[in-house]
Amino acid sequence: MSKPNVLLVICHDLGRHVGCYGVKTVHTPNIDGLAAGGVRFADNFCTAPQCSPSRSSMMTGRYPHANGMMGLAHGPFAWEMHSDERHIARVMRENGYDTVLSGVQHVTQKPQTLGFDEILVGKMTCDEVTGRFCKWLTKRGKTSKPFYAQVGYFEPHRSFDFGGTEPDDELGVWVPPYLKDGDETRIELAAMQGSIRKMDAAFGRILGQLERNDLAEDTLVIFTVDHGIPFPRAKCTLYDPGISTALIMRWPRGGISGGRTCDALVSNVDMVPTLLDLLDLERPANLQGVSFAPCLAGEPCKPRREIFAEKTFHTFYDPMRCIRTDRYKYIVNFHRGCRVEVPTDVQRGGTYRAMLGEIVGGRDDFELYDLGTDPNETKDLAGSDDLKDIEADLRRRLLAWMENTGDPLLEGPVTSPTYLRVRGQLQTGR
Repeated sequence: MSKPNVLLVICHDLGRHVGCYGVKTVHTPNIDGLAAGGVRFADNFCTAPQCSPSRSSMMTGRYPHANGMMGLAHGPFAWEMHSDERHIARVMRENGYDTVLSGVQHVTQKPQTLGFDEILVGKMTCDEVTGRFCKWLTKRGKTSKPFYAQVGYFEPHRSFDFGGTEPDDELGVWVPPYLKDGDETRIELAAMQGSIRKMDAAFGRILGQLERNDLAEDTLVIFTVDHGIPFPRAKCTLYDPGISTALIMRWPRGGISGGRTCDALVSNVDMVPTLLDLLDLERPANLQGVSFAPCLAGEPCKPRREIFAEKTFHTFYDPMRCIRTDRYKYIVNFHRGCRVEVPTDVQRGGTYRAMLGEIVGGRDDFELYDLGTDPNETKDLAGSDDLKDIEADLRRRLLAWMENTGDPLLEGPVTSPTYLRVRGQLQTGR
């Protein structure tokens, strides 16, 4: 069998806020249609609840603290992956694929170093990103050489009216249980739903272009997200709303079809090893993710017992690590910050102001949640006698992961590129 084309579509800040994951007030017919014809992962998580670190894992198969991306890539933060890290675009190009990027990538300020043959456009509206890619696809035509295409949508990142997008409450507004229900929250959620609807329509045009170009059967389409929605207790937190992400895959000729749902626990650090397995390509020895390719084949599959997630820097230093099983979540906070850290773009919204009383105040060093009885993670059970054995086991497993993956946080506070730059200027006078 010849190698398929690969189309990876990544959304900003979407979480699982789409119809096929149970949100009935948002218009996502194209994403839902992909799920109806492919495989949907019900328990997919990201390695970090913010953009660049999560994407770095998705692109390298390695955790953020291992690949160097422990904060945001854009200025003034300027985090970069280590120079010897290999982005999946480079791996694909080395294996005979044409590689193209259209839209957001957010893992470097130097996208020309990632391994793309062509970079069509950067941060623009989903309509512009889609238009550029569809033109590229049509101009390319059908060739014997497969392509790896990465399409990055800015939507539904705040501000939700990016590109003139209108709010959408045609089907009402669903308020997640961890948010305070009120007018301000509903206004913001309607605005986000409008952004999601616009993005879904753009994604549908790409799927239609694949059909018109007779490429749909031979293209592995992957739709996924970097992290949770941009609201309090979601983005930038290690609670489930911050790290729960959509993942849908379809490849008709390869048997990834049929509208199946996979309930296995998976992480976006598993994306690269899975993709390489599906394409029968050699896996680099330093990958830290595990392949869930057997799940896509419909085989009984439990690739991992737990997922790990982390945060080190976002706007501010906020180091935390967590382990999540199918029943429990254990979070370690290495720095005393607000009870819930909220990114600056979210602070500008009315939901943040309405929830200030639940956000301010200190946080505990350790947090333990029973997701079976407390799925919204509101009752911290750390230190409970009833769960002391479970807490000790989770603590051991989390520490072992940090040690085995070389987490620099175990050696002391992590320094940022800003610190290193300013220290150098202080010492040299330049």
